[in-house]
Amino acid sequence: MNSVALSGELTLAHAARRLDELRVAGEALTLDLSGVTRADSAALALLLAWQRRALAGGTRLSVVGAPGGLLQLARLYGVTDLLPFARESL
Repeated sequence: MNSVALSGELTLAHAARRLDELRVAGEALTLDLSGVTRADSAALALLLAWQRRALAGGTRLSVVGAPGGLLQLARLYGVTDLLPFARESL
């Protein structure tokens, strides 16, 4: 299984240019967000785009270490079931 660790900000100012960072390959890919210092709704949009890309490529995506604020936004917007957050995060 491949793993990608993200760090820094996943905000409106940064998310768009990070869209092409994710290279989907293989059966499974884990995104480790434990190094993310700040996230907003743009981070959710980015994760949803990466999830679509993974599904289209036949890759199972999982997200671990999501910041609490990002999880709260996901709950607020009702997208926790659409994103592959690790169950222990929820």
